[in-house]
Amino acid sequence: MTKNSEPTIHDIARELKISASTVSRALNDNPRISLKTKEKIKAVADSLGYRPNTLASNLRNKKSNTIGIVVPLINRYFFSAVISGAEDVAFKAGYNVVISQSNDLAAKEINIVQSMFSNRVDGLIISIAMQTDTFDHLKLFQRKHIPLVFFDRAVPEIDTDKIVVDDFAGGYRVTQHLIDQGYKRIGHLAGPQNLRTYFDRKNGYIEALRKNGIAFDESLINVNRLTSDDGVTAIKLLMSLPNPPDAIFCGNDTTALSAMIYLRDKGIRIPEDVGIVGFSNEPFSQVVSPSISTIAQPGFVMGQKAAELIIRKIENRERTYQTIVLPTELVIRESSNRGK
Repeated sequence: MTKNSEPTIHDIARELKISASTVSRALNDNPRISLKTKEKIKAVADSLGYRPNTLASNLRNKKSNTIGIVVPLINRYFFSAVISGAEDVAFKAGYNVVISQSNDLAAKEINIVQSMFSNRVDGLIISIAMQTDTFDHLKLFQRKHIPLVFFDRAVPEIDTDKIVVDDFAGGYRVTQHLIDQGYKRIGHLAGPQNLRTYFDRKNGYIEALRKNGIAFDESLINVNRLTSDDGVTAIKLLMSLPNPPDAIFCGNDTTALSAMIYLRDKGIRIPEDVGIVGFSNEPFSQVVSPSISTIAQPGFVMGQKAAELIIRKIENRERTYQTIVLPTELVIRESSNRGK
């Protein structure tokens, strides 16, 4: 072994004056090798700084024991909770996870997914980017029979496992709550409508208006990417209408917060003048003043179920698929509570 080269099983074998095949069997925990010999070989391997060539082993076994997870934004509480739940299950099952974020950019998502495919992940768990409107990079996994699980933001035309929350019911519940609090002109900051997540939330909002005999007004809906800046732009537009809204259902907590800051700076009282409800129950929603009413999503459980599904597909090669719909919870706080 030269000074800068990686030690191999042959170096260990020379050190102990045994065969390389014996070293290989010992390092792979073969029952034919005694515990005493295994311990001796392990000690020499550690002293030499030996690292097993997992890539070569994976190529031989056609399995990497790695699951890819792609999320739009790692710094959002919901997505980090999903990652935590998935990693919890994967680790216990002997799988590593590779995590990446698309930043809600289609081009970046395509690059990440293609890289994960090239690096032979055993399966992929993904929530697609807001910009994504073509799906060849994901259909590749389907064609090659590599397990794929969508969570939160799914692609309806790809037949695979999906785990979502009941966004329609969430949108309906928020709107009904605002109506029950006495608000009569309710606006909605909606996410991109190519994503079923935001499409369903908007339709839940519309249905609650209809059920309560409130006329639907298209001018009260602003479709955007739900960033903080988008929240400010949208609330400015809605409040500049000849007949502005007296409540806003925001597609996430980020836009709810930016809308509240804008209204406060304009001297508009929350919830007395305008009610605000978000979606996702980000940690900040509880600690800001006024605290933000929102919809809580079971992110950790969603991640656990996604990992359970994909591991079952990897190990059993099942070809049947299911869509799991998880419930949400309305969390009423100060931003929408008029005490009615």
